[in-house]
Amino acid sequence: MTFRKPARVGLIALACVLLIAAFMKIVPIGVSFAQTTTPAPEATPAAPGANTPAPAPGAAPAAPGAPAAAAAAPAAKPAPTAPPVCAAAVAETDKTAAVPAQLKGCTPNSGDTAWMLASVALVLMMTVPGLGLFYGGMVRKKNVGDTVMTSFAVTCLVTVLYAVVTYSMSFTGGTPFVGGLSRAFLQGILSDINNGGVGNPNPLAPTIPETVYAIFQMTFAIITPALIAGAFAERMKFSAMLWFIGLWAVFVYAPVAHWVWGPDGFLNSANSDAKFHVLDFAGGTVVHVNSGTAGLMCALMLGRRKDTGPAHNVVLTFIGASLLWVGWFGFNAGSAVSAGVQAGMAMTVTQVATATAGLTWMFFEWLHRGKPTIVGICSGAVAGLVAITPASGFVGPAGSLAIGVAAGIICYIAVTWVKGMFGYDDALDCFGVHAVGGAAGAILTGVFAINEYGGTSGLIEGNAPQVINQIIGVAIVFVYDAVVSLIILAIINAVIGLRVSEEVEREGLDLTLHGEVVQ
Repeated sequence: MTFRKPARVGLIALACVLLIAAFMKIVPIGVSFAQTTTPAPEATPAAPGANTPAPAPGAAPAAPGAPAAAAAAPAAKPAPTAPPVCAAAVAETDKTAAVPAQLKGCTPNSGDTAWMLASVALVLMMTVPGLGLFYGGMVRKKNVGDTVMTSFAVTCLVTVLYAVVTYSMSFTGGTPFVGGLSRAFLQGILSDINNGGVGNPNPLAPTIPETVYAIFQMTFAIITPALIAGAFAERMKFSAMLWFIGLWAVFVYAPVAHWVWGPDGFLNSANSDAKFHVLDFAGGTVVHVNSGTAGLMCALMLGRRKDTGPAHNVVLTFIGASLLWVGWFGFNAGSAVSAGVQAGMAMTVTQVATATAGLTWMFFEWLHRGKPTIVGICSGAVAGLVAITPASGFVGPAGSLAIGVAAGIICYIAVTWVKGMFGYDDALDCFGVHAVGGAAGAILTGVFAINEYGGTSGLIEGNAPQVINQIIGVAIVFVYDAVVSLIILAIINAVIGLRVSEEVEREGLDLTLHGEVVQ
């Protein structure tokens, strides 16, 4: 990677590092990265007799000479407010068990449910139309239709698979490696409108109906394989794509989601019996390392494109990136599974990290290539969204600034230098942005995690082992995903073939595979 102005690049990079280091050095960590709580003012002593209850009507006055303490007895404390039905049900479960007890007869929290319904729509919008437009604008015109149709077809295919089996495999108790089949075909979900709207929520989300939790997680299961298409764009058979995505969703996504988020997953930080407690609030490993790794395997198996060209419509990419940015608030803040303080902080750090990464990428590209580009700043923003995803429920605004800077720098290097050095054709930088950005964000989560925000301390609060846990989690997902993805791709290639012919690639996938063209 040759810089036109290497001295300026070095100075800017050094300035960024020094600013972050100075901030962490000068300001005490406990104050700079966590909110301080202002103690409540001491209560003013009550005037003598102020707390003496008035005698009840018709009651006899106190006898002369009666003890003053009896006359000035403090009023009884008000009875504590009864907890919500679902909260009471949670309290009755065995919180130390690897698999929480089934919750029954719960009335959902209307505020949490409303926010999660909105989050479902936001995250689904990220794939259709967001990701389709983002990718569609970056390919050549003759392949736009195939690119956007891939996002739409993946949405339909994964929805059916999720309803049939992968929700149950991911989010019900089974083994530390994969869930059971108690929710296959979404069976057994109680949604009784005739008895006060009670249900039996998933213990992972006790204050919302299980239907809402299931559909929210479905949107994650949809966008993850859809991201992979950025690596094999413009050269993979549509039929082979469908087979690969379907098998990958079952044999890779579902197990990995269970490892990290399932009630008894061996990487789940909330599972006391987990082998490694990996922090992943919204999908750094499950979504981004997972999809990026699979994308790299696809790029290696398919080989390089015969010819390439510039993005045909950067306005589509801009619109797609904007939809992704807005939808990501549902992605990250929605992962709190409640409308509370953690959702608010997750939304805040998402915005800060995204903007920081977009600016960082833009300035580096400006110095490297001489001009800032629309595709560049949009890619930087997406890199920031990716990197803050695992950290969004665990870090504060200062940590999100550092993660945004790191994402912009690391992902830019990955897509401009690393890809060229190794020679793989990751067409739309799925690996360089999602796997690299997701891994960087996951590891930095272990650095900047604040106990006050997410219940777990990171390196800056003295918990160095958490960084090790994060690295182990990333490595396990990468290795498993790479091996299984290669096996699936090899089987498909042997049976029906993975790649279109040179003639089809030259004429364009839109006309040859779909009989349609974009005017």
